[in-house]
Order: sequence, then C-alpha cells, then structure tokens
Amino acid sequence: MASSIAPGSAPPTSDPGRTRYRRRLRFALVALASVALASALALSTRFSAEAQVQAMSEWDGANCDVQIPGSWASSSLLPDPFTKLDGSKVTTRSQWECRRSEIKELAERTIYGDKPQPDSTTGTVTSSRITVNVSDNGRSTSFSASVQLPSGSGPFPAVIVYGGFGADTSTILSSGAAVVNFDPATVGAEGTPRSNKQGAFYTLYGANSTTGVLMAQAWGVSRLIDVIEQSGGSILNNYTGVTGCSRYGKGAFVAGAFDQRIDLTMPIESGSGGVGAMRSIAQESGSQPLSSAYGEQPWLGDAFSAYTGNPAGLPVDTHEMVGMIAPRGLFIMDNPHVEWLGARSGAVAALGGAEVYKALGAGANISYHSNTSNGTHCAVRTDWRTPLQQSINAFLKGSGTPPGVISMHPNKSANLAQWRNWTTPTLGAGDPGGTTTPETTSPPVETTSPPPTGSGCTARIEVVSTWNGGWQGNVHVTAGASTLSGWRLTWTWASGQSMASSWNATVTSSGSTVTATDVGWNGSVAAGQTRTTAWGFVASGPTTLPAVTCAPD
Repeated sequence: MASSIAPGSAPPTSDPGRTRYRRRLRFALVALASVALASALALSTRFSAEAQVQAMSEWDGANCDVQIPGSWASSSLLPDPFTKLDGSKVTTRSQWECRRSEIKELAERTIYGDKPQPDSTTGTVTSSRITVNVSDNGRSTSFSASVQLPSGSGPFPAVIVYGGFGADTSTILSSGAAVVNFDPATVGAEGTPRSNKQGAFYTLYGANSTTGVLMAQAWGVSRLIDVIEQSGGSILNNYTGVTGCSRYGKGAFVAGAFDQRIDLTMPIESGSGGVGAMRSIAQESGSQPLSSAYGEQPWLGDAFSAYTGNPAGLPVDTHEMVGMIAPRGLFIMDNPHVEWLGARSGAVAALGGAEVYKALGAGANISYHSNTSNGTHCAVRTDWRTPLQQSINAFLKGSGTPPGVISMHPNKSANLAQWRNWTTPTLGAGDPGGTTTPETTSPPVETTSPPPTGSGCTARIEVVSTWNGGWQGNVHVTAGASTLSGWRLTWTWASGQSMASSWNATVTSSGSTVTATDVGWNGSVAAGQTRTTAWGFVASGPTTLPAVTCAPD
C-alpha cells in the first residue's frame, strides 16, 4: 500500500498497464542538432520548427532507458533539474531529453500516477464538436468536447479549456484561436473515493487505478490532440494550447507537462497540487496543505500519500514540471490575494523552472504574472489580457514575440536562492563533433564594462525581454585574474527606472543607486571565468542599460 512507503523510497507500481505502456511506446528519433537554429533567426521561424518536432510525439524521450533507484536522498531544497539519477551532469540538449524522461518517470511514480498510451484512438472533428473513441487491452470508452470557432477562415489553432471556468475565452477567440470546451469530469471525475474512481480513463484502467484524477484528465487532453492530429487539419490545425483555473489550473499544468505536443500551457491560480512548489507549500503560511490537496479530491496519485507530510522526501518538485514544458510556451497566472492559493510557492516553482528555459536558450518562452490588484478567485483580469494575446500569437500562430515577463506581486515574491544549491548550465546542441551551439530567443548580450585584467571583476547585463513599461535583465559576472569568493555590484538607474523585483541576489537601493551582492552559492567565480545569469531582475521604466561596477566582496 502507498501509505506504508517510507518517504525517500520508491513506491511499488500496482498498475499492470505500466509494462505494456513501456513496451508499446514508439519513438522516431530526431536529432536535436538538426532542428537547432542559429540564434540570429527570428522567433517565428524558431517557433515553427520547434512545434513541428513537438507534434511528432506525445513524449519525445520515450526511447530513453530510465532506471529508477529503490531510494533517494531527502532534501529541503529544490532538486537539481540538471543532475541525472546516476549523478552525472546534463551538458547538452540531447542529454536533457533523457533527463526530462527521468523527471517524468519520478513524477509519475511519486506524485501523479501513470499516464498509459492506449492501443487505439479514433474520432471526428467538426466545427462544433470533437468525439473521441479509445480502446486499450480489450476495453473501450468514449467522450467528447464542444468547439467554438473564431471569426475568419481556418484551420485554427485550438486552446483546450478545462471546465469553462476562469479562462478568458473571449480573448482567446478574438486572438484567432478556437476554444475546445473540455469537461474533465467525463475522463476523471471528482467526488469519488480513491478505491472507486470514475470516468473514461478508469473505464479502461480500472476504478482502483493508482493514477490520480489530474493525470487521468491530462490523458484525456492527449486523446483530444490525437483526434485533432488525425482530422486532416481542415478545421483545427496542430497548434494546441491548454488552460484552466483553480482545480482546472492544476489539470492544465499537468496536461502541458506530460504532452510535448501542447505548444502553450496556461495554468491559472492552480494552488496546492498545481504549479506551487511542494516544498514551499509546506512552509507558506495560509496555503492549502499538501495533505488537504491530497484528501480533498483524488487529484494526485495514490502514492503521494507517502509525501504529504514530508515533501523533502520527494525526488522531484513542480519546478521540474515547469522544466518539462520547456522550451514550449508557458504563461503562469497566480492570485496573490487568496492565501489558500499559495502564490509565493507558485513563484518559487516558476523561478526554478525558468532556469531550465534559460539553459535551453529559451528564457523568453516562460512568463509568470501574479502582480494583479483584483483578488477575486478565477476572475477574468485585464492585467493578463495583453500577455495572453502575445502568448497565443507567439506559440499558436507563429507571429510576434511572447511576453517573456516574470512579474511577482510584492507581497508574494520569491527568492530562488533560498531554495537551491545548484547552478544553471548553458545546454548546447551536443552534436557528434562535440561542439555546442546554444540556442537563444533573447536579445544579444550587451557588455557594460571591459574584460577584467586585474584581480577584480566585471559584470554585464543581458536584456531577456521587454514590454510596455518594463523589462527583464540577467546579470553575468566575470572574474579577473583571481578567483572570486563573492561579488558586489553597483549601478545608478537612469531617470524613470526602478527595480520591480529580483532573485538570486541581496539587493538594496538608495535613491537611484542599486547595490547587489551574491547570496553565497552564486558568489564563487573561477579566475577568468564567467558565472552566467549570476542573478536576475525585473525593472520598470525604459530599457537603458546602466554602467555596472563590480568588486570582490
């Protein structure tokens, strides 16, 4: 039984479908180097190429040989996304594919339960409805979803909307995307005991399946995508997004993490069991406890009962689910005014997962927004309308640029440095010749000081993204002739500029003068080397790069 498993050990798998699932998976290997485009190419070109690869497979790492250990170490810090189960470090994008599969397997094993691949999925797509018929191991089931088309001529990209609650469907439609109204209860119903789960998923895999409702519903989203892909593209094309609010935000997040064909994931106010980092939820006063999220509904897999009181025993956390979505589009929306929703923990997971995006050279493809004044749960907010439109245009229509903003509410901001002791690599293509060519969607790095020649240091600011009224910057620190054990940076803002938020540094301001120091783990820089993204910040005002002074600290 899952409840008898000691935290930090791997729970057994009782679902007989796991072995069949692994045996039936098929994967056509596509070398990542063949799709890695030069950083100078426009975002729309990169987006199109990446989306075509993603659409080939529900899970691109299905051929990876993942061996889950019998136990793992506990830690109160967020696990390192870039350290494989064998202890080696991820250094290339091709290695990341299999590391992502390790994370997926661990998450299924300990948090969500298995997501099986059925024998057969068929169905139809009309201008008003999608029907889905699924067969597996001699059993069959079916469900459907209604469709709303935008004005104009198709085929259209589609956003699968969980439950029709809290999502800004009018903006989705006016942006030129169809709305697929998905009732997740038809696939994984709430209000049922764990021993008698109901819905299309459990019709196939048994009412006592250890898979939780969130993963069952994500399985349903994948079957909708199967049918859309088979339909020939006359009504809906193969560009797909998913969104939902509250419990449906939890579902949308899981769906995006576990199906790489989803081009844009948009969870809204998902709370505990959603985006929020589980280690942080346990420490965030007023947020829904993990035991409550586990007990309220059978959302999470049965095995999670071993970790409700000890999230430090988990081998993964939700920042790695965020990383599983990378480099695809992700727009996380949080409500900082309802304590139960744990917005600070959502920011922790977003910042942690954003490191995977940065490592893949796609830092602009993730956005997090909790800096809103309206506290009504699942309200349609004007604050989110523009970044929602930008996300749909960039990831579903291949035009324009994504919002690329981390905007945390001052009362629910997070500091990633408190939650990690690992660093972020730059992952190259990893071609057979051994060279690495990072792919990036960010503007070119601008150097604010000359290369170091003495024992001091220099710093430079990279503009990650800009928007009306603000911008996001990463700061890179380079050591001089001597190794740094710590650094101190100062600069003076131009007129109209100010610091909105920051992470991975201790920052003080006096008027327009800013001082930033390392937070320990990111202070050491070897002689002549550069610590990329030593820290990051969001600034208000014009994108005028200040002159940065760096000194050993």
